Amino acid sequence: MSATQTATQTDNATSQLQLNATPIRHALSDIVHEEDWSDFKFAPIRESTVSRAMSSRYFKDLDKHAVSDVIIIGAGSSGLSAAYVIAKNRPDLTITILEANVALGGGGNLGGQLFSAMIMRKPSHLFLNELEIPYEDEGDYVVVKHAALFTATIAAKVLSFPNVKLFNATAVEDLVTRPKGSNGEVTVAGVVTNWTLVTMAHGLQSCMDPNVIELSGYQDDGTRDMSQKHGVVLSTTGHDGPFGAFSAKRIVAIDKNKKLGGMKGLDMNRAEAGVVKNAGKYQGVDSMYFAGMEVAELHGCNRMGPTFGAMAVSGIKAAEEILKHFS
Repeated sequence: MSATQTATQTDNATSQLQLNATPIRHALSDIVHEEDWSDFKFAPIRESTVSRAMSSRYFKDLDKHAVSDVIIIGAGSSGLSAAYVIAKNRPDLTITILEANVALGGGGNLGGQLFSAMIMRKPSHLFLNELEIPYEDEGDYVVVKHAALFTATIAAKVLSFPNVKLFNATAVEDLVTRPKGSNGEVTVAGVVTNWTLVTMAHGLQSCMDPNVIELSGYQDDGTRDMSQKHGVVLSTTGHDGPFGAFSAKRIVAIDKNKKLGGMKGLDMNRAEAGVVKNAGKYQGVDSMYFAGMEVAELHGCNRMGPTFGAMAVSGIKAAEEILKHFS
């Protein structure tokens, strides 16, 4: 072994010893001295204090959001993208997000077939730039190392807006409607909600009545208050499934002129463009908007598979139309 090799090995060993000797620092370093956790304690608390802290805030939020300017059904990629754009541009609007699952993100927690990477075709990478989400640039598309990174990042940003409240584990069971005009037309005026576990157990009990979140812009007698802009519902419940495409299936029962298009076979190039083009305001029933894969079920677009650009962009487009409504 040469003298140079020996010196290099010695330097590497010295560097490793210095690295190992570096004090470990973390948020609790100042109260955990010399890495001794034997006397570590939390501040005291009563169990009832925890219960009151949770329930009082939940019902305060429920009271505040009982009348909302924007109700978003579904906290997947489309719903969260729309919520981000609306809340960022209009901090004065009361925005309520309803998610049937406990976890947020919908299909945006994994890529295709339970793989982790998220593929987004350009130009949807511009939204990732705004959210400061890193990705690998592959030319015509980009790759986020894990889909959950997108969901976690945008969820954190959305939930930090003071005018946004998420009620997860909360299912939408129906739409509230009001008559519009003299030809039997209706407008959506809110949503009927229940805790998801209750919704799933309706067949086991005789009666478990729901709750209602109403849109802003209505008077006590249910008529439209023409002095202000009325609220809107944006549905992003995904393609057909346990809670999927709920509003699309319900809206065609309300709108006598519309039939459910039904999602067509997988074709990424047609699907993503079709979903974005058809996202936004629903023309048959007032105050109703759609984004994400629910658009494919409603209008008969193709299935897009494990590519997520249109999920975010359709939410952005719907948000833009909603912001124009309130302008």
